[in-house]
Amino acid sequence: MKPDYKNWMPKGMVAGFLGGAVLSLVIEIVLRGAMTTGKLKTVLSVVFAVSALVFCGLTIWSYLMYRAFDYNGKRQMSRQIIQGIASYVDLPEGSSCLDVGCGSGALAIAVGKRNPQAKITGIDRWGKEYSSFSKALCESNAKAEGISNVSFQQGDANHLEFPDETFDAVVSNYVYHNIPSRDRQAILLETLRCLKKGGTFAIHDIFSPSKYGDMQAFQRKLKEMGYEKVELIDTAHGMWIGKGEAVWMELSGSALLTGIK
Repeated sequence: MKPDYKNWMPKGMVAGFLGGAVLSLVIEIVLRGAMTTGKLKTVLSVVFAVSALVFCGLTIWSYLMYRAFDYNGKRQMSRQIIQGIASYVDLPEGSSCLDVGCGSGALAIAVGKRNPQAKITGIDRWGKEYSSFSKALCESNAKAEGISNVSFQQGDANHLEFPDETFDAVVSNYVYHNIPSRDRQAILLETLRCLKKGGTFAIHDIFSPSKYGDMQAFQRKLKEMGYEKVELIDTAHGMWIGKGEAVWMELSGSALLTGIK
């Protein structure tokens, strides 16, 4: 039995773009053959020809994304990122860690494998837009990896159902930028609320100004609140993601927020 961490670029999306390209091309061919010459025919032919080209471009882009993120492929970017985040978490015996937005369980399991003496909790809402991810999938992957110190439950990153200072570490990977919000810094603070004094955090996301606002100011705010060793480490210029990859994969701004509460 092997774990199935899925792919951050769903096969359904690749297939959907391909279907759009084929459908647009078929419609363009049918209209061109069915209609007499005229302005309307020309306009419709151009519209559906352009549509076919756009969908064709999206198909190629999404397929390349799928290949790059494939856990068992050549690039294995997802695996590299997951293992990289987990390397920042070292927990003593009897401690605990929270993975916010655990998806298929990859990061929670990676942290659990590195810290067998600790308890790891993964939470996710597992919404319909990510229907291939589920609690059952996470549990199946943990079993496949032979990990018993990881558990999973449904939860909302906006309002975590844990008391203040519950966990010794908190982690997350590419989650918060997907949450519709005018204040993602508030979501970060909600996660950090659950972190014990002296606990560590390693949160990876696309921390661009358009998504998060002024992260330099947020770092200063955390330091004023008493947090220590707060860093925002660029991961999109060769650490885990190549500079060119970050551009065409729309991952520019990827960074790892780390520190101690």
